Amino acid sequence: MKIAFIGYGSMTKALAGKWAGKHELFIGGRNLEKAAGVAAEYDSASGDTAAAVAFGEVVVIATPHGAVFDAIDAVGVEAFAGKIVIDINNPVPGAFDGDFALKSYDGKSLAEAIADKLPRAHVVKAFNTCQAAVWAMPQLNFDGRQFVMPTCGNDANAKQIVHQLAADVGCDTHDFGDVTYARQLEAMAAMTIQLLLNGADPHTVFALIQPEKKAII
Repeated sequence: MKIAFIGYGSMTKALAGKWAGKHELFIGGRNLEKAAGVAAEYDSASGDTAAAVAFGEVVVIATPHGAVFDAIDAVGVEAFAGKIVIDINNPVPGAFDGDFALKSYDGKSLAEAIADKLPRAHVVKAFNTCQAAVWAMPQLNFDGRQFVMPTCGNDANAKQIVHQLAADVGCDTHDFGDVTYARQLEAMAAMTIQLLLNGADPHTVFALIQPEKKAII
């Protein structure tokens, strides 16, 4: 699978570290030097945002949430046609000031707004509910259970591919439904962010416990 990242921060590094050697990776963004530096760590290609989108079958939007639409506009909507777009962002603009309210996009979540912006792409909300430190863990096990990542999106095939990528990272998944459920997933992440900024361990997660699934022995 060809996976392109738009952005070169901690989430890109955590996920690229799990996918390197299993998939073809491309690190892209406005700062070519930063993109090349991160790419060198994972023996992957690098370039600008347009080159990243052209490369990827899967495009991970890993910019700060406020830069998401600037990144899309820099490339053009049609460049994303047919791509699986993973939105890992959480629009909590006032978090560092103690305001954990989500930014609304005409009453919709960020993922919904991206899907509206990119009608010919397949947007999946995923990897947004944990800190990068969690995704970098060698084993995503908590209290004897494998971590379950919530996802949502409108295209079943796109979600299945994202679930396969999640398995490569080391977690299980639960599909909550169409992209409107991103409103709940972004709210879940806002609560995690509140905990983290109040001093919780970076590995803090909300875990889905399903009694019918046995714990890891």
